[in-house]
Amino acid sequence: MMQFSNLFQYSGSWTDRMMGQGGADGVKRYSRRTRNQLFQIRVSGYMKYGLWILTCLLIIGGLQAALTRREGGILGRMKNRGDTQKQDEAVRKAEEGNQDSKPDIVIDNPDIRVLIMTNGYANEVHPAVEAVAAGGLIISFGEENQEVEGGQPAVFAPDDQRFQSGQIRIRAKDGGEVTLSSVKRACGAPSYAGILELRTTAEGIAVVNELPVESYLCKVIPSEMPATYELEALKAQAVCARSFAYQQIQDYGYPEYEAHVNDSTDYQVYGNSQAQDGTNRAVEETKGQVVRYQNRIVTTYYYSTSCGRTAGLEAWGAKEDESNQYLRSVEVKDGEGDYESEMPWYRWEARIPAGTLSNLIGLNTGTDIGTVQSLEITNTGAGGVALQICAVGDKGSVTVDTENKIRRALGGGGYEITRQDGTKVSAQKLLPSAFFTVQRDGDLFVLSGGGYGHGIGMSQNGANEMAKKGKNYIEILSLFFQDVTIEAG
Repeated sequence: MMQFSNLFQYSGSWTDRMMGQGGADGVKRYSRRTRNQLFQIRVSGYMKYGLWILTCLLIIGGLQAALTRREGGILGRMKNRGDTQKQDEAVRKAEEGNQDSKPDIVIDNPDIRVLIMTNGYANEVHPAVEAVAAGGLIISFGEENQEVEGGQPAVFAPDDQRFQSGQIRIRAKDGGEVTLSSVKRACGAPSYAGILELRTTAEGIAVVNELPVESYLCKVIPSEMPATYELEALKAQAVCARSFAYQQIQDYGYPEYEAHVNDSTDYQVYGNSQAQDGTNRAVEETKGQVVRYQNRIVTTYYYSTSCGRTAGLEAWGAKEDESNQYLRSVEVKDGEGDYESEMPWYRWEARIPAGTLSNLIGLNTGTDIGTVQSLEITNTGAGGVALQICAVGDKGSVTVDTENKIRRALGGGGYEITRQDGTKVSAQKLLPSAFFTVQRDGDLFVLSGGGYGHGIGMSQNGANEMAKKGKNYIEILSLFFQDVTIEAG
């Protein structure tokens, strides 16, 4: 195991052309009639010229308006959304302040509306949609219903005449699931319970899956945690995912589609894996159960692997107050040591050449500091998580604050990360975690770190290791979320 000591202590005129080279003086050589004719020609020419200018202005204005709509609408938001990472949404919430002070939520298995992204979660709208169901489809639009035989695909294009009546809603005749064969996920073509609602837009078709929360969870849990994990860990994940979902359905994340969430890591991954017996059991055995703090449902964040400590909300730049004390930093260990000490991501090391690091920092922060001379962690939080870093180059310096931005500033290609089991992986858009130290070794900057993910809330691998040691889901959740209760209703 690599050494990781003290880590936790983070351009002639129009008149000349019309009258010949004599220009305006040439007019005097013509008769009054000729002058009048020329005057009429001038006026007519001016009018044509003016109309031409006006037409151009209208065209340009229309293009500008269209571009403005695109920048402010779907394409603009997709560009501005940047990396679709779950913690980005969490960072936004943390910076806006506490989101858990809303009126209490009734746990009655309401419908959640999920925007289904395109392949690779690359876009919000689809160029076309194809749906099929073994038992047949019922397609509703306006006051009409159409039926499609079992196994026969229904194809929809953005200019489909049925959209003239508004949204198109699709459901399985037999109450089963509808397969979206125009979409690919890890499990192949995903299938969805409930209703698939199609909305035509200037860019394509938006697809929203409307279904009960409990049914939604059956395809969130296996998409977020391996179905082979211990049942108690799966149950802890189910309660976390349910609590997170209930928080999200209080507002539309996509008001233009009346959708609460999407199916990617922006929120919770949904439908990337098929439902499994074990994950279905975890959802059923915790039905309606949520995490409460001070009698209110709270947002339960989770991530992959801890370094032996969790981070507090200060890592996202949020101030601690009485409503978020359940997310305090805690040790993920028992009397025998850290639960995840044998996990590959428990410890890792990145050896980054100065040139590579300089390019990444310049690209990721938008600040050209030249060749990096030094990289320091200038502020840390509970457990040693980096809250601020300062990089000094031969052209200037840049300071980066908060866990998410720090990880992004140092992430990207051009180097490898060695995990504690000796395996090497290519660097991703984000540094594995913000729990790390920095040392200089010649032309290399050595980052020695631990854990994978934002570090706030429940470590999924930590939960599984605890379950292996006999801990139940309530004990697991009570470690990661302090002073909470887990109950139904």
